[in-house]
Amino acid sequence: MKQTQAQWKTVWITGASSGIGLELARLFDDRADHVAVSARSSDKLVDLAANATNIHGYAVDVTDAEAVSACVSEVEDRGGNIDLAVLNAGAWALMSVDEFDLAAVRTGVEVNFMGVMNALNALLPRMLARGRGHIAIVASVAGYRGLPRSLAYGPTKAALINLAETLNTELAPRGIMVSVVNPGFVDTPMTRDNPFPMPGLIGARQAAEYIVSGLERGKFEIAFPRFFAAQMKLLRLLPNWLYFRAIGAFILKG
Repeated sequence: MKQTQAQWKTVWITGASSGIGLELARLFDDRADHVAVSARSSDKLVDLAANATNIHGYAVDVTDAEAVSACVSEVEDRGGNIDLAVLNAGAWALMSVDEFDLAAVRTGVEVNFMGVMNALNALLPRMLARGRGHIAIVASVAGYRGLPRSLAYGPTKAALINLAETLNTELAPRGIMVSVVNPGFVDTPMTRDNPFPMPGLIGARQAAEYIVSGLERGKFEIAFPRFFAAQMKLLRLLPNWLYFRAIGAFILKG
C-alpha cells in the first residue's frame, strides 16, 4: 500500500538538529500539520521551531529507550498519530584496526542501531494497532560491504539495511510501509572533518530532497547520489576475491 503526501499529517524526525535531519524538517514544514523534531540539543530544536510554521521540538536521547517511548507518546498526544517516522540519528567515527576503541564502537551501536530499535519499540505497537504508517530508516551505502576504517560505523549501517528488509517482509502485508535510506557522502557537520576526498559529495538540502521524493513515491530503498550509489552497489556483486583485491589496491593507492 502506497501512502501519499497528504496522509503525512504528523511526521517525526530524529537527529534533526543539523545536517540531513534539519533539512528534512524544513522540507516537511509545509507538507505536514505537525513536524516533530528530536535531537539531544534542545536549544537547536527551539531555534528550528521558532523559524517554522509546523515544526515542534521534542528533545530526546535515542539511546534511552524509556525517554524515546515517552517522546513518541508526547508527539502523538500533541500532534496526533505519527504517520511517518524518519529515524535519522547517527554517530560517525573513523577507526582502523590500529585505532580500535571499544567505547567508540559501543557509541556507534547504541546510537545508530539501538537508537532505531528504541524507536521501533515505541512505534510498532501503535502502527500495528492502526494498520498503517511509514517507517524510514537512514542507513548508508557504507553498509553495502566492509570498508577500510569503518569499524565503528559500517557494521551498524549494514545491520540497519538488514533490519529494514526484515521489517518490510512482515509489515508490508499489514499496511505499514518501510523505507531504507542509503546516502553516499553528504556535507554535514558529521562528515566535514573527514581527512580524505569524498566522491559524489552533495549538500544536506539536496540529500533531503532525494529522501522526500523517494518517500513520496513509496520507494523501499532510497539511495543517492545515483552514480556513486550504483558504484557502491556494484561492490556487492563482486566475488570476494575480486572485492578484496580492489579494496587492497585502493588502500595502497591512498
